[in-house]
Amino acid sequence: MSREIIQTDKAPQAIGTYSQAVKVNNTVYLSGQIPLHPETMEVVDGDIGVQIRRVFDNLKAVAEAAGGDFYDIVKLNVFLTDLANFPIVNQIMSEYFGQPYPARAAIGVKSLPKGVGVEMDAIMELRDDYNI
Repeated sequence: MSREIIQTDKAPQAIGTYSQAVKVNNTVYLSGQIPLHPETMEVVDGDIGVQIRRVFDNLKAVAEAAGGDFYDIVKLNVFLTDLANFPIVNQIMSEYFGQPYPARAAIGVKSLPKGVGVEMDAIMELRDDYNI
């Protein structure tokens, strides 16, 4: 088994005892991302749409650091403090992902770190032509 820790400055640094992602063979487990700006580590200003876009941008940066892209994501988990925002997730997700879409879960939660409205994590399966 090959295990590699993935880290990039293009996504927020871990704010706890975890890695941005862990690659095991061709599978990459991306830790939860919240809408933090990578340079300042502050929550982005703006509505839930701005927060969702920042989370997707953060996930994209980690996916690319692991040698993949959103096409390689096979499972996406979305945590929302207000499930009424789920249609906004769908709209914005369609700008970042194309078909075939990954499997996905949307989970309503009471609260998230730093009081944000959204967090996402993912599992990615790298295609053989991406292996380095």
